[in-house]
Amino acid sequence: MTALRSRAAATLVAVLCVLLSARVAAAADHVVYQLGWLPGGDKAPAYVAQREGLFAAAGLDVTILAGKGATDALIKVATGVADIGEAPLDSILDAKAENALPVVAVMPLFTEMPDVLETTATSDIRGFKDLVGKTVATSPYSSSTLIWPYMLKLNGIDPARIALVKADPSALPGLLASGKVDACIDWTVTAPATEAVLASVGKSMRLIRWADFGLSGYSQSLVTSTKTLAARPDVIRRFLRAMRAAETIMHADPARAAADVHALVPESDLATVRRQVDAARALTFNAITSHDGLGVFTPARVRLTWSWVVREHDLPPGKIDPLAVVANQHFGP
Repeated sequence: MTALRSRAAATLVAVLCVLLSARVAAAADHVVYQLGWLPGGDKAPAYVAQREGLFAAAGLDVTILAGKGATDALIKVATGVADIGEAPLDSILDAKAENALPVVAVMPLFTEMPDVLETTATSDIRGFKDLVGKTVATSPYSSSTLIWPYMLKLNGIDPARIALVKADPSALPGLLASGKVDACIDWTVTAPATEAVLASVGKSMRLIRWADFGLSGYSQSLVTSTKTLAARPDVIRRFLRAMRAAETIMHADPARAAADVHALVPESDLATVRRQVDAARALTFNAITSHDGLGVFTPARVRLTWSWVVREHDLPPGKIDPLAVVANQHFGP
């Protein structure tokens, strides 16, 4: 057993002991959890926690809502429509810097960047420079769309030389499969759904990872509003413990995690969900997690993520203190 798996197993035992020994309130605390995207295997921890009874053991009655992207999730959390949501840390930092949105990140989910370009295996697109003169599709709500212009500039490309088409996230795979666009902006964790659509028309997919072209920092994170954090800190703490326990189950038994997602989202394709789970595991459990611990923000990596936001949006580096936008000191394991 690797050191990471040993640590994960120990974390699971400790967390479950805390959860199961706690006195569950007669009436569970209701929590609305806002996903950042559509339900799938990349959201496995929430569904594992729901189906395996981890939320219930923590005294929580959780409603999981499908999402339309980071901006949508952040607005719903900030306005109290949802108690907790998920969004990339760069989006959270940008929302704080640009709009003083009353939100705070409480736990990282992905410690590596998931952003990718999807194209077909027969395409001549193998890197960012090959996109000149091409048409690329994205969702208007995706955090990747915010990073897109800077990624192009970072790689020496004028954004005006690429046609960017915005569409509903559910429409993106069909656009690529039909040849209406040359590539799509996506995440590794949702790419298996596109791969399945391409396979249905006899095509295969090529992924181009943005991390290979300079992108680094924290990505998907759990976020709540400052109002909710102040009013319900124990609810947030119990939610995070349940999520860490669910992540550990996902890591130890990905097939079980995929089955939990499929059971609660029956319209999903189990094989696709399993591939999404595997992609999420790689972003959650990796060398960074092994070094820093599961669900822990480190100051250095938070500052690194902020440095991207500064460059992307031409902000003064001192406009906000990025460490003040995370509550890791209260909710780390």
